[in-house]
Parts: sequence; C-alpha cells; structure tokens
Amino acid sequence: MKHGISIVSQMLPALIVLGLVALFLAPAEAFCAAAPASAGAPWWIWVLGLFVFSFILGIVAVLGGVGGGVLFVPIVSSFFPFHLDYVRGAGLLVALAGSLAAGPPLLRKGLADLELGLPMALIGSVSSIAGAIVGLMLPAQQIQLMLGIVVLGVTVIMITSGKSGYPEVRKQDGLSRVLQLSGLYYEEFSKQEVSWQAHRTPVAMLLFFVIGFIGGMFGLGAGFANVPVYNLLMGVPLKVSVATSGLVLSINGSAAAWVYIFNGAVLPLITVPSIAGMMIGSKIGAKLLPKVNTKTIRVTVIAILALSGIRSLLKGFGI
Repeated sequence: MKHGISIVSQMLPALIVLGLVALFLAPAEAFCAAAPASAGAPWWIWVLGLFVFSFILGIVAVLGGVGGGVLFVPIVSSFFPFHLDYVRGAGLLVALAGSLAAGPPLLRKGLADLELGLPMALIGSVSSIAGAIVGLMLPAQQIQLMLGIVVLGVTVIMITSGKSGYPEVRKQDGLSRVLQLSGLYYEEFSKQEVSWQAHRTPVAMLLFFVIGFIGGMFGLGAGFANVPVYNLLMGVPLKVSVATSGLVLSINGSAAAWVYIFNGAVLPLITVPSIAGMMIGSKIGAKLLPKVNTKTIRVTVIAILALSGIRSLLKGFGI
C-alpha cells in the first residue's frame, strides 16, 4: 500500500500537465457561465487567485490538521464568483490531491498508520458516495445555508476539543486488538520514541460513517472531524491522528469525487489551479509538521472557519 501511494505521488506531475491541457482546451465561456457578470475582473485573475489561495491553504491545512476541503469550500464559495456545485466538486479533488501529496512523506516518517486509517476509510467512502448523491439533489442556496451551519459547528468543535498530544490508553478494546490499532513513531520535537494504542473502536466507526456522509454532501475534506475522533475518542497521539486523517481523506474524497465528475460538477478552470496549489503547499506542510508547534496554526484555522461560516450563512439567506 505504501508503495502504491508513492507511485501515485510520482504520477501527480503528469496529472497536472494533463489538467493544464484540459484547462486551456476548455472554453472560457464555460467558466463565465459559472461566474456572475458582476464579478468585474478577467477570468484569469480568479484562476491565479485560486492557485495562490490553494498554495497557502495546502500548508495551513496540513499543519492545522484539517482537510483542505473544509477550508476551500466555504471560503471559495463565499469570496469567489463560482457556482456552489463547481466549488464542492473542486473541494473534494483539492482535499484528495492535498492528502496524496502529503501522504508519502508522512508514511515514511511513521506518522501515518495504514492499519489505523484503512478500516475507517472503508466505512467513510461508502457513506461519502451517499452524501454526494444527496448533496447534488438539493438546491444550491439550501446547501449554502446548511454549509454555513456545519462550518460554524466545526468551529465550535475545534474550539472546545482541547486536543491532547499524547493521550493515555490503558487497555485496547477487542476490535482494536483484532485490527492491530497500535504503533510506534519517533517524535522529532521531543527527540523520543512514542508508543500508542487505540480503544473505543466501534463508536469511532459509527462516527466515521457520519463524517463521510457530511464530507461527500458538502465537498469537505472532513479532517476537522477525523482528527478529534482519532485523538479524543480513540486515544491516538495528535500527530498520528493528523497524519492518518490524510489517508482517510484521500480514500473518501476519491469515492465521492466520482459522483461530482459523473454529474458534470467539475470545471477544469476552477479545479486545476486549485489542485496544483494545494499539492505544492501540502508537500511543504508535511515537511514542516514534525518540527512545528501547531497551536498557532490551529487558532488561525478557527478564525478563518468562523468568518467563512458566517459568510455562507449570509449567502444562504440571500444577503
């Protein structure tokens, strides 16, 4: 599995080139149809803005322990002149690209754990497909309103979660032992090896099913919920939770993204610059993660989420 993720990472430059070809072959009229005439700026300004924004977002998302989609969708839908369906489709692919870009270095460092990620990803990918189908059936304004509520709820969760760097788990549950949800990694910040094990696995699986549905419905990379479940509920160290959450996002995002692609909700002029910026930023963020204190980044993410949630609510009410 690790070798497979590495191969995908090596193929990403080629995928960018193919995407750029699609970008220039796609008619500019298609983009203009997605943006209101009152946008008042050339189309390429928005494309360049998306690239720069996604690059910064890629760094912040990895360090803050959230999927790129949970920041991308509310911010872009609130401050860029694009239809919400296109933004949600791009958001899933952005979260997927960021996770794939950050995955190999985190696996090599022993922070991301396959045994911990794959069972939850299997459950979440099934529910994310269902969520994507439901989301595309609802009116855009209604989705915008619900998105604002969800994002503000995420903000409250992140404020009150009080994540623990090294939770203490005295005893594994039976399912956790069967799935071998335990491990060891080297903590560069404190220069020591840290062993960990998980518990409360059945409850966590139920929550990952719900998280997958929400992620697919709103086009969010649900790292905002994955990390607290791993860290606070299952007792997994924070950095392992953040890194493994990326693996879950990559699988769930790829499952739900096909629904948006099949329904024509993926526009190259929005998706390609966003993915390119996210991939570059995520690689930088993954290299910085073992060396930095993520508290300041987390506070910044919370502030951005709160602002984006309020904007989404106002747009949902037609303000």
